[in-house]
Amino acid sequence: MAQLWGGRFTKETDKLVYNFNASISFDQKFYKQDMEGSIAHVKMLGKQGILTEKEMQDIVDCLKEILKEVEEGKLIITDEYEDIHSFVEAKLIDRLGDTGKKLHTGRSRNDQVALDMRLYTRQEVLHTDKLVKELLETILKIMEENTETIMPGFTHLQKAQPITLAHHMGAYFEMFRRDRLRLQDIFQRMNYCPLGSGALAGTTYPLDREYTAELLGFYGPTLNSMDGVSDRDYLIEFLSALSTIMMHLSRFSEEVIIWNSNEYQFVEIDDAYSTGSSIMPQKKNPDIAELVRGKTGRVYGALMSLLTTMKGIPLAYNKDMQEDKELSFDAMDTAKGCLALFNGMLATMKFNKEKMHDSANKGFTNATDAADYLVNHGVPFRDAHGIVGRIVLYCLDKKIAIDDMSLDELKAICPVFEEDIYEAISMETCVNKRLTVGAPGKDAMEKVITLHKEYLSKDWQDELNLPEEA
Repeated sequence: MAQLWGGRFTKETDKLVYNFNASISFDQKFYKQDMEGSIAHVKMLGKQGILTEKEMQDIVDCLKEILKEVEEGKLIITDEYEDIHSFVEAKLIDRLGDTGKKLHTGRSRNDQVALDMRLYTRQEVLHTDKLVKELLETILKIMEENTETIMPGFTHLQKAQPITLAHHMGAYFEMFRRDRLRLQDIFQRMNYCPLGSGALAGTTYPLDREYTAELLGFYGPTLNSMDGVSDRDYLIEFLSALSTIMMHLSRFSEEVIIWNSNEYQFVEIDDAYSTGSSIMPQKKNPDIAELVRGKTGRVYGALMSLLTTMKGIPLAYNKDMQEDKELSFDAMDTAKGCLALFNGMLATMKFNKEKMHDSANKGFTNATDAADYLVNHGVPFRDAHGIVGRIVLYCLDKKIAIDDMSLDELKAICPVFEEDIYEAISMETCVNKRLTVGAPGKDAMEKVITLHKEYLSKDWQDELNLPEEA
């Protein structure tokens, strides 16, 4: 059992206790971050004269060699070691002897794991942001191509008013753009380096924490060593952001599932993103959308687990905090996978424009515009509302749309109607006369699309100054 402690103990740890305590099975996931952090730490120790130039260079070279061998599969991380830190340090000592034992000078596993998790999460934030941006680009392309594709808009899953597919997609663009803003905000707040916090009270060695932070691409060091080793706010915030992303994906998936149904037939999902039935040969199932919807609860679970873990922990570090990893790693991988798959499904999806238009036309989605017509001809709104309600009842009885009524039929209910009513309640008019900012009218949508293009042309990640290794 390779571990970084034991001098104070008179007998070996019970095997069951060792296994229960060990984290190598999951914290090996950030082996790269552990070695990057160690390289920065050792460079700082050399700069400060705590290690000699030769000691520093030997350790750095050896850490890079170990990293290369792990990535090439020549060196396997096994459960012989308690955690990833034990693995790295043991390999270093095997190769460098006493020089390798100096790696941990001025450092604790507490600030080491705090650094590793922060470095790993930082990369996950950036990767997730890129996937959300790719999804936004797909959504924007659909918007550009469908500013005149009329479909029904819904409230309470009831047809309400006519909109366009571009307008509907634009709602999801806003959601995922907010998700990117949240990720950017999390990055700005989390990008401070805990290394140098020690176990909880810093260290007596003359560390240059600003230099270490600079080497690792942080804005600076954390300013309280107790908080430095015990802060997981950034991870809770990230899991919260991932939960919101998954909620948005789940809502979108639910609509795709409905639109794909035989009753709606608004979309056809590409064969590459569909599955069949083992017994019913006619079936083409929207499994990707259903799985995205289902996996949302998995990400929520990771957030609730970490919140529950952290709620009762006194300062500073406690072993409970080891529970921040497994479910978090799973949530990050789940969200990234769902984003990539959903984007692929959406990019290859075909939209049945005729079905959408026909559905809007047959759902009395122009009833509000018929009422507005009467208001514009001097009828009080409340009276106009009642008149159009009677018209809808008449159409339901006759199984026709408002547009199908003759002018005589309309006048029989309200003499104010004239021939221009048909133009006023056509689907195209109903949509395109809505030109306020954020409305579905073609001109309004094109202005919004221009703003979205400008937004996507700039990337906040381009302004970051992260080291290549990160």
